[in-house]
Amino acid sequence: MESSVLAFATDLIDEGADTFFGNLTDRAGVGGVTLASVYHEARDVFPHNPRRVIRYLEPGAAYFRPDPARWAGRRLAPVPAAAIGDRDPFAEAAAEAQRRGLRLHAWTVFCHNDRLGFQHPDCAPANAFGDRHLTELCPANPEVREYAVTLVAELARYGVQAVRAESLHFHGLRHGYHHERYFEELGPIAEALLGLCFCDHCRAAATRAGVPAEEVAAAVRTELRRRLADDAAAAEPGALDELAGGALAAYVDASAATVTSLAAEAAEEAQRHGMRLSFMDGGGPGRGWLSGIDLPALAKAAHQIETLGYAKTPEAVREKIAAFALHGVRPQDMAVILRPMASDCDGPANLAAKIAVLRELGVPEVEFYNYGLMRLSSLDRIGAALAGQALPD
Repeated sequence: MESSVLAFATDLIDEGADTFFGNLTDRAGVGGVTLASVYHEARDVFPHNPRRVIRYLEPGAAYFRPDPARWAGRRLAPVPAAAIGDRDPFAEAAAEAQRRGLRLHAWTVFCHNDRLGFQHPDCAPANAFGDRHLTELCPANPEVREYAVTLVAELARYGVQAVRAESLHFHGLRHGYHHERYFEELGPIAEALLGLCFCDHCRAAATRAGVPAEEVAAAVRTELRRRLADDAAAAEPGALDELAGGALAAYVDASAATVTSLAAEAAEEAQRHGMRLSFMDGGGPGRGWLSGIDLPALAKAAHQIETLGYAKTPEAVREKIAAFALHGVRPQDMAVILRPMASDCDGPANLAAKIAVLRELGVPEVEFYNYGLMRLSSLDRIGAALAGQALPD
């Protein structure tokens, strides 16, 4: 089973290559590192960082040095993070990984990019009222699709084995922004409807699929106004697949086709450069329909499906993998991310049992989240679990 730890480039910069890679190999005992190449805004606590305990990550920043010629004339282009200065941490990581015999993966956040969304609102999703979701990019937008595929090609020059594609899909209303506020109860139906994209490109894609996109948008606006105006209406149950005479369900299916085709284009570009593309579905089966995630189709379009195995027990991890199998994703076509921290694991035996479940089911890759956000003792826990050894709880 292949193993890797997800990490930020700032971990490498702050600790230095010897400490960073030494912890990965000597403590965690993994065979690779999955380094964030483009990442979203965050504020995190770093328990073992020698330079700072709290760091604010920049919105929609790249942690490699983009090739200017490749992006010339493009409105959407990766912007290097101020935190990397004049350095190219991906080049440094690639050289060290090759020297140490480790695999390098590029953990890449595609469509959740608040920097580019705010700079280019016309590339962001629009709800049925035309309001833009500026923390995102719309997968149906041609410029966004060109950006995503070009980004994959850029990463190939670092000798990356796999692109871990996060947020290569639509997002719901609550995907995240600081000081995001909802003082009235919206109800699940209104929240779902407010998260759907009705930009020109999404409407055109739906129309090409034979869906009456304008009628669907009008029906969604009417339903939203009704639910936003009244507490009782907001709380009413409802079936989204029945709205607009069933046309809303067809509209969402068209959105899923948009996501699948983008994943296929990105995977083809990765393969052309000798890489794999793993499509990250963090929510899991049954939760991604409104985000355009069609798991059976994506299992064919991408080289691999990756998910979060965040759970307290090995049995719960087994159930997560079984759920994917019911949706057409074989365990041998998956990668699973585990958390070795106390929030999920009560000790090394717990983590070892989860890894054993993945091995038994035939899952070929396990990753661990997240190098800088865990204590060094959690890195030791990974090493002990992978080696089948015991550590004191």
